[in-house]
Amino acid sequence: METEKEIKRDSDRMGTEPVHGLLLKMSAPLMLSMFVMAMYNVVDSIFVARYSTDALTAVSYCFPFQNLNAAFGIGTAVGMSALLSRYLGAKEYDKADKVAHNGFLLVIVNYSIFFIVGCLAGPIMRLMASGSTSAGIIADGTAYLRITQWLSFAPMTQSMFERLLQGTGKTKYIFYMQVAGSVFNVIMDPILIFGLLGFPSLGVKGAAIATVFGQLLGCMLGFWFNRRFNQEVGLSLSKLRPHLQTMKDIYRIGIPAIVLQSVGALMNFSINKILAMFSDLAVATFGVYFKLQSFVFMPIFGMNNGSVPIIAYNYGADRRDRLEKTMSLGVRYGVAVMSAGTVIFWLFPEQLMALFSAPPEMTAMGIVAMHILSLNFPFAGYAIMRGAAFQALGKSVYSMNISLVRQLILIIPCAYIFAKIGGVNMVWWAFPLAEVAGTGMSIMYTMRIRKNILSKMTPRDADGNALAE
Repeated sequence: METEKEIKRDSDRMGTEPVHGLLLKMSAPLMLSMFVMAMYNVVDSIFVARYSTDALTAVSYCFPFQNLNAAFGIGTAVGMSALLSRYLGAKEYDKADKVAHNGFLLVIVNYSIFFIVGCLAGPIMRLMASGSTSAGIIADGTAYLRITQWLSFAPMTQSMFERLLQGTGKTKYIFYMQVAGSVFNVIMDPILIFGLLGFPSLGVKGAAIATVFGQLLGCMLGFWFNRRFNQEVGLSLSKLRPHLQTMKDIYRIGIPAIVLQSVGALMNFSINKILAMFSDLAVATFGVYFKLQSFVFMPIFGMNNGSVPIIAYNYGADRRDRLEKTMSLGVRYGVAVMSAGTVIFWLFPEQLMALFSAPPEMTAMGIVAMHILSLNFPFAGYAIMRGAAFQALGKSVYSMNISLVRQLILIIPCAYIFAKIGGVNMVWWAFPLAEVAGTGMSIMYTMRIRKNILSKMTPRDADGNALAE
């Protein structure tokens, strides 16, 4: 019978395989799955836009709360994943098992918050769209927000299953989960929105139902993949016992990630309020941009997520050489992909706006917005990939501080001032300005990481043997 030491674990490859190939192998399924997710989010909005412009605006108003929901789900899962990988790298398997089960207990806590949000969807929507003169926008937004929040346990639980697979190096199954949910959503969107194949026409409600049931499908597949293929962590109801210190450790990493994601939701809400001073069309334009930019950002988030367990594992295994190489490669790929996104947004803005059946005024506004907003992509690529190292090394607070500056402390005041002195097209310049500041902070924190953490790790050769000092 094999002992614990004799068992060959899939996660061990994060400390042995060549870094370049490992990073691509770990990241490619995540990048592809994130791209698929971005695609179905965009397709969702395309169908809603064809239903009506007011429906598109309503969904745009709801977007910050969907981001906030994702912030709690993904942030908690990131904390669990980073801690899980670190314990696996240090061969502390009992602690890794405890981390996984307490992560799922935290899902219950998070979901209870957003169930209440769904109950208050009406007042929340009236507050968010207070500048709108359309009752239809408020009614559609209320329905969409209520459905997505009441069933938000599905994406939260799906995030946990994804990070369990990520933390143990089985990223290809995440791709299967995402594709299944995305395909389901794309198929059901037009059927439920427009009432095809004998189904009633549900409009925005149909879009919400298609979205959450696609997420539910991904959640069920995640459960099955972990039970069937993830032998590193044996999920069991009998092990769902709260352990306060483990929860604290998860949130020590996860809370900064939650704040980082939540700040984006608050930024989106604030920018919508600023743009509402001009028109509902300006809000819809910003919503379209946010959907389209996910095509560029989502793959980089996939690489970010793919590099976190590699960095965390090798930090636990005391392998500075592999850790630093992962960091360096991640930044190069991140900046390259985001730069390509800038080129696309500059060359094809009119064609991109046409996907959403945008009227001429909205198209003109969107072209200017995409030209300006896409300038921040390369800077964001650098900051996002540096953030992977901060999370994996237990310094998620660095990412949080950068995000606060990029998406709240600097961008909101600048956007408001620019709106007052230069009109709606001036608002967009707040984004590249904030990203440049965020890049400067990322460089500063990277220098601090090298001095306080990396320099104190044991020098080792290519085989992992300690070198004499």
